[in-house]
Amino acid sequence: MPPRLRLSAQRAFISTPSTHVCLRLRRFASSSAATPEIYDVVCVGGGPAGLSLLTGLRNSPVTTGLKIALIEGQDLSKSRLPENASLDSFSNRCSSLTPASVKNLQEIGAWSHASAARIQPYHEMQVWDGLTDARISFDWDSARSMFSPRNLAQSTTIAYMVENLNITTALQNRLAELGGVDTFSSTKVESIELGQDTEELDLSSWPILTLSNGKTLAARLLVGADGANSPVRTFAGIPSRGWDYARNGVVATLKLEGPGRGGPDHKIAYQRFLPTGPIAMLPLPGNMASLVWSTTPERAAKLKSLQPEDFAAMVNAGFRLSATDLEYLHTLSSGQVEEIEWRKQHTTTNEPSLPMTVTAIQPGTVAPFPLKMRHADTYIGERIALVGDAAHTVHPLAGQGLNQGQGDAAALVHTIEEAVKTGQDMGSLLALESYNSARYATNNAMLGAVDKLHKLYAIDSGPMIGLRSLGLRTVDALGPLKAFFMKSAAGGA
Repeated sequence: MPPRLRLSAQRAFISTPSTHVCLRLRRFASSSAATPEIYDVVCVGGGPAGLSLLTGLRNSPVTTGLKIALIEGQDLSKSRLPENASLDSFSNRCSSLTPASVKNLQEIGAWSHASAARIQPYHEMQVWDGLTDARISFDWDSARSMFSPRNLAQSTTIAYMVENLNITTALQNRLAELGGVDTFSSTKVESIELGQDTEELDLSSWPILTLSNGKTLAARLLVGADGANSPVRTFAGIPSRGWDYARNGVVATLKLEGPGRGGPDHKIAYQRFLPTGPIAMLPLPGNMASLVWSTTPERAAKLKSLQPEDFAAMVNAGFRLSATDLEYLHTLSSGQVEEIEWRKQHTTTNEPSLPMTVTAIQPGTVAPFPLKMRHADTYIGERIALVGDAAHTVHPLAGQGLNQGQGDAAALVHTIEEAVKTGQDMGSLLALESYNSARYATNNAMLGAVDKLHKLYAIDSGPMIGLRSLGLRTVDALGPLKAFFMKSAAGGA
């Protein structure tokens, strides 16, 4: 019998055209039934970032031959839109996708699988200070003259409001179309350990995952897309630093009295900065909208306890009444409707510049969640890469959390493509460094800007109020500067 070969998966490589899997062959004397199954990429986490990464890898002709696995602790079928979902009902977990994120989803073939009827582009954003009413208006129509002729034909869309379920459904459908991913749904990672140099395989630098179904997987590259409390990040020993904001975000799905001030073809998003945090109303199709109200945990609990009609009245008050009025209204256990109607009679408002009145709350959609800022010290380790919330979490006031994850996924796909094309070990620190360089500074700048903006508007007295209002009015008056901020917020699209 000819001698058998021992696989050394630790350092170097033979590239085969059909799989692009790189392994060095060494002789071995015997086999072992305990050998884990070898994968090029194992992704833990089936949210938008993880699914985008795997879809990008399968869509790319360079990486389509890699052996890939997805591990998700929850049932992936529960992160899909219900069939024949009504346009009178929307999930309270929505995201504002930038044109750059949409472009990435288009390039990997996922965007066409989304339910277009449930996606709402918006074309203008009104932002103002709740204490001084200083305001800035963002809309492409007024900014188009600031761009070069090449960019004049670009879309007037600032962003797209999409349910997270719509995004994950589209990505799952695209992955199913592409095939080639071993999916372990409703399967938890029981442990992650470094492998060993055995008679069969030299896996001494490889993460070995033991799953709740009893399987063991060895990952040339282990990707943590497993959320803010990432077990993959913990295994890699990568610290994550930051702080809690002592604030909760209250989300809800709203029904409005009409399709919006701009009509069905010109949707507007609104955000008012209050001392306890911003309140934002973002348009959904038809007469629907998505609420994100950042406030103290005590006020969040109060809002959650209110009857639907009182909650709707409080949302309307959040955009119209003074901070002092709102402070008193949060002390009431009920009766907000009558109290707010009386106070509105004694308050002067410019209704055309405010969102449409909320008439109802979709049942079961009011929910609070804690707000935090976290940033990992690095996004990479030996055979480890972090994407999305596993790498960073950000205050929702700028709507950039999911977009940052989409940027991470696209950058990591590019890094893996380059490693495969050049014959590098895709799990090595050397190969992964370009991903860390591409994303860390960009994300850090966004996290810092959002954090400072939150702290700036949390100030409710003193000269800083006048200075920040002056700054807001100045940016609004300087078209080129405002256009720059709009392009940055749109992901450079």
